[in-house]
Amino acid sequence: MVAKLLLQNTITVVVLGALLFASAGSLHWPAAWVFLVVSATIGPACGLWLAKTDPALLAERMRPTFQADQPAADKKFMLVFVQATLIWLVAIGLDRRVHASDVPLVLQGLGLAMYLLSTAFIMWVFRANSFAAPVVKVQAARQHHVVSSGPYAFVRHPMYSGIMLFFVGVPLLLGSWWGVAIAPVFAVLFAIRARIEERALVEGLPGYADYAARVRYRLVPGLW
Repeated sequence: MVAKLLLQNTITVVVLGALLFASAGSLHWPAAWVFLVVSATIGPACGLWLAKTDPALLAERMRPTFQADQPAADKKFMLVFVQATLIWLVAIGLDRRVHASDVPLVLQGLGLAMYLLSTAFIMWVFRANSFAAPVVKVQAARQHHVVSSGPYAFVRHPMYSGIMLFFVGVPLLLGSWWGVAIAPVFAVLFAIRARIEERALVEGLPGYADYAARVRYRLVPGLW
């Protein structure tokens, strides 16, 4: 499983680099190299931590993005999400190509901090919820049950809250206002997916409706 983890992470980093540098038209992009080196480091580190603390969750996270027991609505969501992410990455690269943005170094540093904070927050989510699969489904074979501790005590979908830090922080790190401007699209997409997920969990996971009634907010405490 560790070998598969390292292979998947390597492929991800190579694809990210190819998209960014190809659209930028140059390898001379220090911030992009920082992003890729950090990604190549924390990806395996987080995976190895999961392999030690929760190998069942790691195995679930490494399964395909499209699965047989996944709701049709979630499959459609994933198609749109993948396309949106590709557009976002290419837009960031094109921004670099035409030198449209001038992001101060201090904000690029803030972007890196947000990326790292996003990773730490998602690790907290994984620690609290062993059922944080990459697709929407009820994991009956793993005795799936409602999780209400950790970040789930504050919002019903903390994973999406943490990922939004990534989609804002990474374009800041890469020096792209275009990428920051596109980030709200992902907030909308995650809001849509939260509703898809909740429909599936209310129908198939005992106690989820009561949990949703207790924890009012989906992504941001006090807001939504």
